[in-house]
Formats: sequence, structure tokens, C-alpha cells
Amino acid sequence: MVTVQNGFTEIRPHVHVPYDSLKKYLTFIKAEGLSLEIYFGSKKFDRLTKNDIVALKKSLDHNPELSIHAPFMDLSPGAVDPKVRDITMKRFSAVLDFAEILKPRVIVFHSGYDRWKYDNRVDIWLEGSLKTWRPLNKRAADIGITIAIENIFEDEPENLLLLAKEMKSKNFGLCFDTGHFNLFSKCPLPEWIGLTKQYIAELHLHDNLRHADHHLAIGEGDFDFQTLFTALEGVDCVYTLEAHTIREAKMSLDRLKFFLKK
Repeated sequence: MVTVQNGFTEIRPHVHVPYDSLKKYLTFIKAEGLSLEIYFGSKKFDRLTKNDIVALKKSLDHNPELSIHAPFMDLSPGAVDPKVRDITMKRFSAVLDFAEILKPRVIVFHSGYDRWKYDNRVDIWLEGSLKTWRPLNKRAADIGITIAIENIFEDEPENLLLLAKEMKSKNFGLCFDTGHFNLFSKCPLPEWIGLTKQYIAELHLHDNLRHADHHLAIGEGDFDFQTLFTALEGVDCVYTLEAHTIREAKMSLDRLKFFLKK
């Protein structure tokens, strides 16, 4: 099983793989002893059954640590329209049904916040978000799973911090995505991490050159990984490599080991 050290914390890096691609990469995953973040997309989600998830669990017989990336397209956990929020809740509840079988450490969800869409009214988004996350988080806590909300279009972490503080739950935190930060943030990295560090439950690690969400291997863009890993030394969170090819996954894993040994 692949492990690396960050200070005194032993890390089992996860590799992000869409559910539909697992069969394609399963031989590589087992040979490398990789832990996984499994992404369940929306397009084929309703075709999945409990038996499919049980079969998936049995196929992962190399004892990986797991996390889940929930569907996000068209969903809006902070929606003003109650019917949109209701559909979002149903989709996320189905993810928790899968989680009861797979027993992931963390489930990553998108925040749904875009300051342009909400006209900078964080309060409106927060009101709807709390109606969504409070019941879902109660169920996740009962299963023993942490929920982590990922930064997407956020140019600073205010809305994510407000949500985490209002939730006041040990099993509700944040997922810091390096590529999205690199594209959208106007907040310096040390400041962002300083504000959110206590809530970070997962990292999404990929790179870019600040003009597209390319999901490059660690070190192939200009994100400052050394500053990030130094700031988070000793923090117990999931490290997920969001590479799109086996080659880039191997590159990211090698560079992750390099950065954490410094």
C-alpha cells in the first residue's frame, strides 16, 4: 500500500477515478496499491444499483482507503428555489446510500456558490446551504463519514468559512482544490490556508498555468505546492491526486513524495 509521510502523519494518497473508468484502471490501481477517490457522475447515476456498489466494494480487494466525489453538474445545495434544492438533496442522499456500503473516509461535494450568480449575497446562499447540509451531515455523522465542501469559483474563502462555522460539526469541513485556487483566487495562498486550515479534510492536488482547469500533474504548472505542504504539515487530511492519465498520476505521486520529504 502506497504511503508517504507529512511530518508525523502517515498519508495514503488517493487517486481520483470516475466510476465508469474503474475497470479500465483497476489492474494499475491494484498493482500500485493505490487508495481511491471514486467520482460518481450525474449522467449514469440513476442506473447504478445497490448490487453494483456491493460488486465494486468486492472488486477493491487490495484494502484501499476510499473517498467519494459526489455528482455536481446542475446541482445547487444553496439554491433559492426549493424544488432545485430538493432534487439536490435527493441526489446527495443517494450518494450517502452508496457510502453506507463503501465506507469512505470523506465525501467531497461542490459548494454551488458563484458570487456573480448570487450577486455577492453570501447570506442568501448560506441560508439555502444550511437547509441542505444540516440533515445530510447528521446522516453522514451517523455513518462515520466526513463531508468536505470544495472550492470552485471562490476568489476568497469567506463563504466556505461561514458555512463551516455555522455547521459547527467535527465531521463537516472543506476540500482545498489547488487547481481551482490557482485559477480563481484573489487571496494569497498563505492567507487562504491560514483562515481555513482547521477545517481542511481533503486536498485535491493538480496543477495549471492559470488560464484553464487542465488538471496537470503536480509541478507541471505554477501552483506553489511547497508553501501548501509546509503550511499543512501534520494536518490529518486526505491527499487526492486529480490526474487524468496513468502517466500524470505516477508523476504526481513521485512529486508528492519529493515535496513531503523536504
